[in-house]
Amino acid sequence: MIIDSQIHAYEANTPKRPWRSVPNWPPSASGEEQVAAFDKLGIDGAIFISAFSIYGYDASYAVEVQRKYPGRFALVKPVDPDDPRVLETIAEWKKQPGAVGIRVITTKEPGRNPSDKGLDRVLREAVRHDFPVNILCWGNLERGTALIDRHPDTRFIIDHLGIQQPRTPDARAPQPWADLPKVLDLARRKNAVIKVSGACTLSQKPYPFPDIWDPLARLFDAWGFERCLWGTDWTRAFAVVNYEQAVEPFRKTDRLSDPERAMLMGGACAKTYGWSPKRA
Repeated sequence: MIIDSQIHAYEANTPKRPWRSVPNWPPSASGEEQVAAFDKLGIDGAIFISAFSIYGYDASYAVEVQRKYPGRFALVKPVDPDDPRVLETIAEWKKQPGAVGIRVITTKEPGRNPSDKGLDRVLREAVRHDFPVNILCWGNLERGTALIDRHPDTRFIIDHLGIQQPRTPDARAPQPWADLPKVLDLARRKNAVIKVSGACTLSQKPYPFPDIWDPLARLFDAWGFERCLWGTDWTRAFAVVNYEQAVEPFRKTDRLSDPERAMLMGGACAKTYGWSPKRA
Protein backbone atom coordinates (compact mmCIF):
# COMPACT_ATOMS: atom_id res chain seq x y z
CA MET A 1 0.00 0.00 0.00
CA ILE A 2 1.42 3.36 -1.06
CA ILE A 3 -0.19 6.61 0.12
CA ASP A 4 1.03 10.04 -0.91
CA SER A 5 0.58 12.20 2.20
CA GLN A 6 0.14 15.47 0.29
CA ILE A 7 -1.12 16.33 -3.17
CA HIS A 8 -2.95 19.37 -4.54
CA ALA A 9 -5.36 18.83 -7.42
CA TYR A 10 -7.32 21.63 -9.05
CA GLU A 11 -9.23 22.68 -12.15
CA ALA A 12 -8.04 25.09 -14.82
CA ASN A 13 -8.49 28.76 -13.93
CA THR A 14 -11.95 29.67 -15.25
CA PRO A 15 -14.77 32.02 -14.21
CA LYS A 16 -16.64 28.96 -12.92
CA ARG A 17 -14.00 28.39 -10.24
CA PRO A 18 -11.44 31.21 -10.42
CA TRP A 19 -8.05 30.98 -8.76
CA ARG A 20 -7.23 33.42 -5.96
CA SER A 21 -3.62 33.55 -7.20
CA VAL A 22 -1.69 32.05 -10.11
CA PRO A 23 1.30 30.07 -8.83
CA ASN A 24 3.93 28.50 -11.09
CA TRP A 25 2.01 25.25 -11.23
CA PRO A 26 0.62 23.35 -14.24
CA PRO A 27 -2.41 25.07 -15.83
CA SER A 28 -4.49 22.07 -14.82
CA ALA A 29 -3.95 19.19 -12.41
CA SER A 30 -7.40 17.67 -12.15
CA GLY A 31 -8.52 14.76 -10.04
CA GLU A 32 -8.73 12.65 -13.18
CA GLU A 33 -5.13 13.50 -14.09
CA GLN A 34 -4.01 12.67 -10.55
CA VAL A 35 -5.68 9.27 -10.59
CA ALA A 36 -4.06 8.53 -13.95
CA ALA A 37 -0.68 9.38 -12.41
CA PHE A 38 -1.46 7.09 -9.46
CA ASP A 39 -2.29 4.22 -11.77
CA LYS A 40 0.83 4.74 -13.87
CA LEU A 41 3.12 4.63 -10.82
CA GLY A 42 1.24 2.11 -8.68
CA ILE A 43 0.14 4.54 -5.97
CA ASP A 44 -2.99 3.50 -4.13
CA GLY A 45 -4.23 6.87 -2.92
CA ALA A 46 -3.39 10.21 -1.35
CA ILE A 47 -4.29 12.81 1.20
CA PHE A 48 -5.80 15.59 -0.91
CA ILE A 49 -4.92 18.93 0.70
CA SER A 50 -7.21 21.55 -0.77
CA ALA A 51 -4.87 24.02 -2.48
CA PHE A 52 -4.77 27.20 -0.39
CA SER A 53 -2.72 29.09 -3.00
CA ILE A 54 -5.48 28.57 -5.55
CA TYR A 55 -8.75 28.19 -3.63
CA GLY A 56 -8.05 29.71 -0.23
CA TYR A 57 -10.39 28.18 2.35
CA ASP A 58 -12.82 26.82 -0.27
CA ALA A 59 -12.47 23.02 -0.42
CA SER A 60 -15.37 22.44 -2.81
CA TYR A 61 -13.22 21.09 -5.64
CA ALA A 62 -11.53 18.61 -3.31
CA VAL A 63 -14.99 17.44 -2.21
CA GLU A 64 -16.06 16.95 -5.84
CA VAL A 65 -12.99 14.86 -6.63
CA GLN A 66 -13.30 12.71 -3.51
CA ARG A 67 -16.97 12.06 -4.30
CA LYS A 68 -15.91 10.74 -7.71
CA TYR A 69 -12.96 8.72 -6.39
CA PRO A 70 -13.84 7.92 -2.76
CA GLY A 71 -11.34 5.09 -2.48
CA ARG A 72 -8.39 7.10 -3.75
CA PHE A 73 -8.54 10.37 -1.79
CA ALA A 74 -9.00 11.50 1.77
CA LEU A 75 -9.48 15.22 2.41
CA VAL A 76 -7.82 17.97 4.44
CA LYS A 77 -9.23 21.49 4.42
CA PRO A 78 -7.43 24.72 5.39
CA VAL A 79 -9.38 26.67 8.01
CA ASP A 80 -9.29 30.37 8.83
CA PRO A 81 -8.57 31.18 12.49
CA ASP A 82 -10.00 34.67 11.94
CA ASP A 83 -13.38 33.40 10.72
CA PRO A 84 -16.04 33.95 13.42
CA ARG A 85 -17.72 30.73 12.19
CA VAL A 86 -14.58 28.60 12.17
CA LEU A 87 -15.88 26.28 14.91
CA GLU A 88 -19.01 25.59 12.87
CA THR A 89 -16.84 25.09 9.78
CA ILE A 90 -14.81 22.41 11.56
CA ALA A 91 -17.93 20.71 12.89
CA GLU A 92 -19.43 20.66 9.39
CA TRP A 93 -16.19 19.37 7.91
CA LYS A 94 -16.24 16.46 10.34
CA LYS A 95 -19.49 15.31 8.69
CA GLN A 96 -17.99 15.47 5.19
CA PRO A 97 -17.34 12.01 3.68
CA GLY A 98 -13.61 11.46 3.32
CA ALA A 99 -12.58 14.32 5.63
CA VAL A 100 -9.63 13.28 7.80
CA GLY A 101 -8.13 16.55 9.07
CA ILE A 102 -7.74 20.31 8.89
CA ARG A 103 -4.81 22.58 8.09
CA VAL A 104 -3.44 25.79 9.61
CA ILE A 105 -0.74 28.01 8.16
CA THR A 106 1.73 29.58 10.59
CA THR A 107 4.51 30.70 8.27
CA LYS A 108 5.91 34.17 8.90
CA GLU A 109 3.50 35.86 6.50
CA PRO A 110 0.33 35.65 8.64
CA GLY A 111 2.36 36.96 11.60
CA ARG A 112 0.49 34.86 14.14
CA ASN A 113 1.75 34.32 17.66
CA PRO A 114 1.41 30.89 19.31
CA SER A 115 -1.06 32.50 21.73
CA ASP A 116 -3.30 33.70 18.87
CA LYS A 117 -6.89 33.33 20.09
CA GLY A 118 -8.13 32.15 16.71
CA LEU A 119 -5.55 29.37 16.60
CA ASP A 120 -6.43 28.39 20.17
CA ARG A 121 -10.09 28.00 19.16
CA VAL A 122 -9.23 25.98 16.06
CA LEU A 123 -6.87 23.62 17.86
CA ARG A 124 -9.24 22.97 20.76
CA GLU A 125 -12.05 22.25 18.30
CA ALA A 126 -9.81 19.87 16.38
CA VAL A 127 -9.32 17.85 19.57
CA ARG A 128 -13.06 17.83 20.18
CA HIS A 129 -13.66 16.33 16.72
CA ASP A 130 -10.61 14.04 16.82
CA PHE A 131 -9.05 15.74 13.80
CA PRO A 132 -5.30 15.85 13.32
CA VAL A 133 -4.04 19.31 12.38
CA ASN A 134 -1.68 19.76 9.45
CA ILE A 135 0.60 22.70 10.23
CA LEU A 136 2.70 24.58 7.69
CA CYS A 137 5.37 26.37 9.71
CA TRP A 138 8.44 26.26 7.48
CA GLY A 139 10.65 29.30 7.95
CA ASN A 140 8.94 29.82 11.32
CA LEU A 141 9.79 26.68 13.26
CA GLU A 142 10.25 28.42 16.61
CA ARG A 143 6.64 29.63 16.60
CA GLY A 144 5.41 26.33 15.22
CA THR A 145 7.18 24.48 18.03
CA ALA A 146 5.75 26.86 20.63
CA LEU A 147 2.25 26.25 19.24
CA ILE A 148 2.73 22.48 19.42
CA ASP A 149 3.93 22.81 23.02
CA ARG A 150 0.97 25.05 23.90
CA HIS A 151 -1.51 22.40 22.73
CA PRO A 152 -0.24 19.02 23.98
CA ASP A 153 -3.63 17.34 23.41
CA THR A 154 -3.73 18.30 19.72
CA ARG A 155 -2.32 15.87 17.15
CA PHE A 156 -0.09 17.81 14.76
CA ILE A 157 1.20 16.77 11.33
CA ILE A 158 4.14 18.95 10.31
CA ASP A 159 4.09 19.76 6.62
CA HIS A 160 7.11 19.40 4.31
CA LEU A 161 9.75 18.38 6.88
CA GLY A 162 9.26 21.76 8.56
CA ILE A 163 11.90 23.05 6.13
CA GLN A 164 11.45 25.86 3.60
CA GLN A 165 11.39 24.39 0.11
CA PRO A 166 11.91 26.10 -3.26
CA ARG A 167 9.25 26.67 -5.90
CA THR A 168 11.88 26.94 -8.66
CA PRO A 169 15.33 25.38 -9.11
CA ASP A 170 17.10 28.75 -8.87
CA ALA A 171 15.41 29.45 -5.52
CA ARG A 172 17.22 26.62 -3.71
CA ALA A 173 18.96 27.81 -0.55
CA PRO A 174 22.75 27.42 -0.35
CA GLN A 175 22.22 25.27 2.77
CA PRO A 176 18.77 23.73 2.21
CA TRP A 177 18.92 21.58 5.36
CA ALA A 178 19.99 24.40 7.69
CA ASP A 179 16.87 24.03 9.85
CA LEU A 180 17.31 20.27 10.27
CA PRO A 181 18.63 20.53 13.89
CA LYS A 182 15.41 22.34 14.88
CA VAL A 183 13.36 19.63 13.17
CA LEU A 184 15.28 16.90 15.00
CA ASP A 185 14.64 18.64 18.33
CA LEU A 186 10.94 18.86 17.47
CA ALA A 187 10.82 15.05 17.38
CA ARG A 188 10.69 15.09 21.20
CA ARG A 189 7.09 16.32 20.95
CA LYS A 190 5.06 13.13 21.04
CA ASN A 191 1.90 14.89 19.84
CA ALA A 192 3.52 15.49 16.43
CA VAL A 193 4.36 13.47 13.33
CA ILE A 194 6.12 14.78 10.24
CA LYS A 195 5.55 14.66 6.51
CA VAL A 196 8.59 13.72 4.47
CA SER A 197 7.00 15.63 1.61
CA GLY A 198 8.80 17.60 -1.06
CA ALA A 199 12.15 16.20 0.08
CA CYS A 200 13.49 15.87 -3.46
CA THR A 201 13.15 19.63 -3.98
CA LEU A 202 15.90 20.11 -1.36
CA SER A 203 18.45 18.17 -3.39
CA GLN A 204 21.40 19.94 -4.95
CA LYS A 205 22.16 16.95 -7.17
CA PRO A 206 20.36 15.73 -10.29
CA TYR A 207 17.79 12.93 -10.24
CA PRO A 208 17.71 10.53 -8.37
CA PHE A 209 18.80 13.10 -5.77
CA PRO A 210 21.39 11.06 -3.82
CA ASP A 211 22.23 13.87 -1.39
CA ILE A 212 18.85 13.73 0.39
CA TRP A 213 19.56 10.45 2.15
CA ASP A 214 22.10 11.48 4.79
CA PRO A 215 19.91 14.27 6.24
CA LEU A 216 16.83 12.05 5.93
CA ALA A 217 18.61 9.27 7.82
CA ARG A 218 19.10 11.68 10.74
CA LEU A 219 15.41 12.59 10.57
CA PHE A 220 14.31 8.94 10.53
CA ASP A 221 16.54 8.20 13.53
CA ALA A 222 15.03 11.07 15.51
CA TRP A 223 11.37 10.62 14.56
CA GLY A 224 11.08 6.89 13.86
CA PHE A 225 9.49 5.60 10.68
CA GLU A 226 6.11 5.20 12.35
CA ARG A 227 5.98 9.03 12.65
CA CYS A 228 7.26 9.85 9.15
CA LEU A 229 4.78 10.23 6.26
CA TRP A 230 6.24 10.22 2.76
CA GLY A 231 4.65 12.55 0.21
CA THR A 232 5.37 14.44 -2.99
CA ASP A 233 3.66 17.81 -2.44
CA TRP A 234 2.57 17.63 -6.06
CA THR A 235 1.81 20.12 -7.60
CA ARG A 236 3.66 22.73 -5.54
CA ALA A 237 6.92 20.95 -6.44
CA PHE A 238 6.11 20.98 -10.17
CA ALA A 239 8.84 23.39 -11.32
CA VAL A 240 11.56 21.50 -9.43
CA VAL A 241 10.66 17.82 -9.81
CA ASN A 242 7.92 16.01 -11.69
CA TYR A 243 5.62 13.50 -10.03
CA GLU A 244 7.53 10.40 -11.07
CA GLN A 245 10.83 11.93 -9.91
CA ALA A 246 9.30 12.58 -6.49
CA VAL A 247 8.14 8.95 -6.18
CA GLU A 248 10.81 6.72 -7.65
CA PRO A 249 13.81 7.65 -5.47
CA PHE A 250 11.91 6.41 -2.42
CA ARG A 251 10.74 3.23 -4.13
CA LYS A 252 14.18 2.28 -5.46
CA THR A 253 16.69 3.45 -2.87
CA ASP A 254 18.77 0.87 -1.00
CA ARG A 255 18.86 3.22 2.00
CA LEU A 256 15.49 1.86 3.14
CA SER A 257 14.64 -1.70 4.10
CA ASP A 258 11.37 -3.11 2.80
CA PRO A 259 9.62 -2.73 6.20
CA GLU A 260 10.91 0.85 6.53
CA ARG A 261 9.71 1.70 3.03
CA ALA A 262 6.29 0.18 3.71
CA MET A 263 5.87 2.25 6.88
CA LEU A 264 7.22 5.47 5.35
CA MET A 265 5.25 5.25 2.10
CA GLY A 266 1.90 4.21 3.50
CA GLY A 267 1.71 2.61 6.91
CA ALA A 268 2.42 5.71 8.98
CA CYS A 269 0.03 7.80 6.89
CA ALA A 270 -2.80 5.29 7.24
CA LYS A 271 -2.30 5.17 11.01
CA THR A 272 -2.08 8.95 11.42
CA TYR A 273 -5.19 9.77 9.41
CA GLY A 274 -7.17 6.61 10.17
CA TRP A 275 -7.70 6.06 6.46
CA SER A 276 -6.59 3.56 3.85
CA PRO A 277 -7.24 3.71 0.10
CA LYS A 278 -9.45 1.18 -1.67
CA ARG A 279 -8.79 0.80 -5.36
CA ALA A 280 -11.83 -0.10 -7.45
